[in-house]
Amino acid sequence: MNAHASLPNEDEALILASVDRFLEAEVRPVAHDLEAKDEYPAKIVEKMKDLGLFGCTISPEYGGLGLSTMTYVKIIERISTVWMSVSGIINSHLIMASAVQRCGTEEQKRHYLPLFATGELRGGIGLTEPDCGTDLQAIRTVAKREGDHYVVNGAKTWITNSMYGNTIALLVKTDPGASPRHKGMSLLIAEKGPGFKVARKLEKLGYRGIDTCELVFEDYRVPVDRLIGGVEGKGLQQVLGGLELGRINVAARGVGLAQAALDESVAYAQVRKTFGKPICEHQAIQLKLGEMATRTEAARLLTEKAAEKFDRGERCDMEAGMAKYFATEAGMENSQEALRIHGGYGYSREYNVERLYRDAPLLVIGEGTNEMQRIIIAKQLIARNPV
Repeated sequence: MNAHASLPNEDEALILASVDRFLEAEVRPVAHDLEAKDEYPAKIVEKMKDLGLFGCTISPEYGGLGLSTMTYVKIIERISTVWMSVSGIINSHLIMASAVQRCGTEEQKRHYLPLFATGELRGGIGLTEPDCGTDLQAIRTVAKREGDHYVVNGAKTWITNSMYGNTIALLVKTDPGASPRHKGMSLLIAEKGPGFKVARKLEKLGYRGIDTCELVFEDYRVPVDRLIGGVEGKGLQQVLGGLELGRINVAARGVGLAQAALDESVAYAQVRKTFGKPICEHQAIQLKLGEMATRTEAARLLTEKAAEKFDRGERCDMEAGMAKYFATEAGMENSQEALRIHGGYGYSREYNVERLYRDAPLLVIGEGTNEMQRIIIAKQLIARNPV
């Protein structure tokens, strides 16, 4: 894992200011309508390409911005405060790019990373299957080598960026009989082509606008030189190495969502009046706002601590797990409190808090459930503190 150098404060401030301008001009005015229609934000994606956001964490050597994880989480928090779905368009893509940058051959890096950085090739990661989520070693998609190609057969589900994207890092079994199972798993760079079928777009409670699909592979052929790293049996480790970044990203989304719920509540509580005074003067509402603000800031600090460790190249599965667990629960709790503070209006689609309330549950499930995060935290506590 390469340590990322932090940007000077003024450079980071310039990047964040440009992201803020983009969000206010291009995203906030259309987010409500696009989300309600579950419509893909194609124009927003083109603007994101122009800003270089698809190359956020890709090294400048390969055409990316080479941003530190710390700067990256601040970008993701800002995006998620306005419309969380947009952050997912970058996250899944950058986990794919991270796998190539960390584990790919030099030829793979030279070819793919510049195309990923511009967004010309864009996509995500193909891990989950209809009967397999957290237990990735149970996948059944098989890639059988025939000459200079792998022939892939199987299915994936809950794959982000798979309808409008064109490339995924595809986890497959190259040796289904291997023991332990992970030794038979490999990661392929899979570009769309014959046999790569988008079966259907999934209808979701929240996280709308972004394309999340089921995929089917029927005798889909992948050139052997697209095996990430060029060696079979490394796929699970290659994927798990990228999940730390993914979990830090999801934590940042949780912070953004928690902040949005707080912002909406603070504003509404000052204009809504009951019993002759603004509801922000009622102690019951003050207690909620105090908890929401503290929860948001604690989530932000945990997320930034995990990002700092990742940037230093240190192992941070415990810190990423803590950040992901706490920040996404903060998003859940704050969205519920925001809905209560808004009363009947919180239940109306006219107000943003209804969307926040529907978006939040995804975060406690995705990138490893929060139940799994607590197990990871506990195991690392024991490993780091032997008696």
